Amino acid sequence: MRDFRFGIEIETVGQTREVVARAIQTVVGGTVSGFDTWEVRDAHGRVWKAMPDGSLTDSYRSAEVVSPILHYGDLETLQSVVRAIRKAGAKVDASCGIHIHVDASRFDAKGLVNLAKLVHQQEDLIVHALAIQARRLDRYTKLLPTGFIDAIERTKPKTREELQRLWYGGEARPSRYNSTRYHGLNLNSVWYRGTIEFRWSEGTLHAGQVKAYVQFVLALAAKALGAKAAAGRKRRLTLESGRYDMRVLLLRLGMIGDEFKTARLHLLSKLSGSAAWKHGRRDSLTGEAPHSEG
Repeated sequence: MRDFRFGIEIETVGQTREVVARAIQTVVGGTVSGFDTWEVRDAHGRVWKAMPDGSLTDSYRSAEVVSPILHYGDLETLQSVVRAIRKAGAKVDASCGIHIHVDASRFDAKGLVNLAKLVHQQEDLIVHALAIQARRLDRYTKLLPTGFIDAIERTKPKTREELQRLWYGGEARPSRYNSTRYHGLNLNSVWYRGTIEFRWSEGTLHAGQVKAYVQFVLALAAKALGAKAAAGRKRRLTLESGRYDMRVLLLRLGMIGDEFKTARLHLLSKLSGSAAWKHGRRDSLTGEAPHSEG
């Protein structure tokens, strides 16, 4: 996961694009220029953008922050950028989201199939862990189509071209605005711009949450790329054991130890139950779950 290149789009409201761009500059240095879209060319020549986005609630005092290509070692810089944007007065509301792009150049058909199956298997748990709004699930962050997974199981695509036909349901040509982009796992982006896009995250300017989301999708991508195979059957979500189930998933993805302690905290915080016990801790003598009095 530490070897993947990635990029991130963070949607904000409450502040103009110029102010957001100048806030980014306080972290990355370089020069600022723009009119409608504002660009920050940092000290390494990489370009950060504060762009308009018609889906946000205020067309003037809003910005979609688009990072340059980043590496795992840039996470601290990314967090500092998020903090600077928030300090400058930017906010998020229900119209805001976060999209993370992971370089797809290392993925053959097998890796993409593994990723699709892994996401499909754990999708309900991921939706609850990230507290994705129903309105976003209905439009911008749809679940993977069951028919897509069924088609994979039936035809077992061996090439990216065969998988592409299954994704589009035929010979449709990839494009920026193809309707299939509105899935939490967006594979239209693979064939259009060479990245795997993850569209799950609600808007946030909490630097720790942003880092957690990036680490999570990088870990998913790495697991899919390294796996011999993945099961396509969707797991039944049990809300009472959600925190335990998510913790097990994170550990299986390699998110173990102090490096991922904060990520585990954020990714488990919205789920119910115990992180350590699937069905609640049992009394060693009676076998009953402990209870509090009063």
